[in-house]
Amino acid sequence: MTQLPQSQPRAQFDPTEHPHRRFNPLIGKHVLVSPHRTKRPWKGQTEEPVLAKLPEYDHECYLCPGNSRSGGVKNPVYKDTFVFENDFPALLPDPLPFIQPESHLPNGTGPHGADVADDTSSSTPDQTISSMFESQPVRGGAKVIIFHPRHDLTLAKMSQDEIVRVVQMWKDVYVVEGERIRSSADPGMEEEGYVQIFENRGAMMGASAPHPHGQVWTLSYVPDEPATELYHLQKHADTTPTPTPTPTSTSTSVTTPHPTGPHGKPCLLCTYAAEEVARGDRVVELFGGWVAVVPFWAVWPFEVLLLPYKRHIPSILQMTDDETKDLATILKRILVRYDNLFKCPFPYSMGLHQSPLPPLHPETSIAHTHFHFYPPLLRSASVRKFLVGFELMGEVQRDLTAEQAAGRLRGVSGERHYLEDVAA
Repeated sequence: MTQLPQSQPRAQFDPTEHPHRRFNPLIGKHVLVSPHRTKRPWKGQTEEPVLAKLPEYDHECYLCPGNSRSGGVKNPVYKDTFVFENDFPALLPDPLPFIQPESHLPNGTGPHGADVADDTSSSTPDQTISSMFESQPVRGGAKVIIFHPRHDLTLAKMSQDEIVRVVQMWKDVYVVEGERIRSSADPGMEEEGYVQIFENRGAMMGASAPHPHGQVWTLSYVPDEPATELYHLQKHADTTPTPTPTPTSTSTSVTTPHPTGPHGKPCLLCTYAAEEVARGDRVVELFGGWVAVVPFWAVWPFEVLLLPYKRHIPSILQMTDDETKDLATILKRILVRYDNLFKCPFPYSMGLHQSPLPPLHPETSIAHTHFHFYPPLLRSASVRKFLVGFELMGEVQRDLTAEQAAGRLRGVSGERHYLEDVAA
């Protein structure tokens, strides 16, 4: 009789050694974490680090003061932040074109793909097939925000006051673009739209010029990423039990475990931010009412999520003056740490997610203001992460754990930029 092999004792799970999945409740997806792979040697493609010192003014830069842009328009000799309409926008502000009834649409276009696709109970076979090939006309606009007249600066090397002025420009453009969408919308569609503020830093991230600048895209719809987040924020509020207040040291007051959202309901990001502060192992920076963490579910090696943790803030318009100044401070500290990590101008894409349009009733908005930073660098200034293969076909994957990445970022200065030491 063949004797079955004895089962081996199971090892105690160690998230720094054993492969595992982590769940992102903000978008409802997983990331595969493979910490054991950090030991493998690298023999693939490398990127040349950018080490050259830039001039304060570049006569060939189309974003510098007084220079002509690609379309022939000449910039004013601006002394502060400067905003202009993108010369090559991805969207156009024209009214939406007329859409024929679905049964007469040529080439598989349709009025509202999601509406048709979501309810096929009464659809004919032809209508169901047509819903697979629907196009939805959209409108909008795009602006460029120049952060500073100096060509050689970045947010990491700007002063707190200068960054405050950038944040104020974000607020101003958010208000203007939100009003533009509302005032030009068809009746009943005034709240359909989104204002996306973002920055691409570095040629590796597709930035067309090194001059410090970001963009604002205004759309007649809510794009997939923020729409998914808003869905999960609302779902969390609707399905999570309301926190039970607990007595404090005085008999007349009570506290809840975490800040809450509208109507005292749980806010996913309020809870998450407060828990990260309490746990500490993924915190990179903590300043004022803001916390920067490498999120538990991070995809990019040194990804950072920046958000308020003391209260629910639907949009940057609801920030106090002190919260705005604190935001400027922690933004600078994050970016100084990024540059110091590999002693290079650290590339990233940064995006602000908040209420789709300036909230008319912020006390009822489920949105929670937060910034995503997605940097590609992995091991050094010349080794980057690629989203390929299994990550395109299966699910996203990372090697370095979020806790290890946060420790690496905490291990470098957030106060003094490495170029200050070079200059000294």
